[in-house]
Amino acid sequence: MNDTLFSLSGHTAMVTGASSGLGRTFASVLAAAGASVVLTGRRMELLEQACAEITSQGGEAMAVNMDVTDEKTVTQSFDEAERNCGCIDILVNNAGGPPPGMWSDWDREDFIKALDANMLAPIAMIKALVPAMMDRGWGRVVNITSQSVRAPIGVLG
Repeated sequence: MNDTLFSLSGHTAMVTGASSGLGRTFASVLAAAGASVVLTGRRMELLEQACAEITSQGGEAMAVNMDVTDEKTVTQSFDEAERNCGCIDILVNNAGGPPPGMWSDWDREDFIKALDANMLAPIAMIKALVPAMMDRGWGRVVNITSQSVRAPIGVLG
């Protein structure tokens, strides 16, 4: 399946929010480069469809149900991925942005949920995986976030 200019053969990538959009695209590109890909997210049916598409094109992929804001499912996902695919060498943190709405209508809990999914969860995943990447002497982290972190979007909190 590797028809790219570089090879990730022998590496395992974990992509969060991989059931659709940028996450699914990243997973497909990493698989095309030869990586074994662990697609994670909360919509198992869509994750399995994405895995089927990747494997039908000769790639290696598995779907894991994970909510990045739930430490238990994150830990279980790491364990399952490493049991089936080996050490995670590439982490792609990708979460949908905060839900649409005016910030003035949000309460404290809404802001905490948005921060957890888009900042605290990726930091926790980096802290969990990067030390082993450093020990092995190879690893990559890609963080995908909303353009609203640079320029506010009126309809997003």
